[in-house]
Amino acid sequence: MSISKRYIKNRDVFRVNFILPDYAKNHARKVTIVGNFNEWHPDKDLMKKDKTGNYTGSVELPAGRDYQFRYLIDKYNWETDWEADGVTKAPYPETYNSVIKCTERDHRT
Repeated sequence: MSISKRYIKNRDVFRVNFILPDYAKNHARKVTIVGNFNEWHPDKDLMKKDKTGNYTGSVELPAGRDYQFRYLIDKYNWETDWEADGVTKAPYPETYNSVIKCTERDHRT
């Protein structure tokens, strides 16, 4: 699973942890998580490469809504995470955004 999340009750947020899926790694040098939670800013949520070669990152998202995102690899290649909570059609032809659901507050997901 490339995404895990945990509800933090006292702050009413979800801590969402991302791991770039293997199919998207190739020869990536810079990977960011870009979504409506960071106004689709391409440099805001940088993922880090760990010792095993995985790109990881995390964000805290306010509970109560769903969020769309994609991975931006080396400033030009966009990747959808097909293992997210869902996907939705993006405003571009044949393009899908990944979806993170942050609406279930009463248990960990």
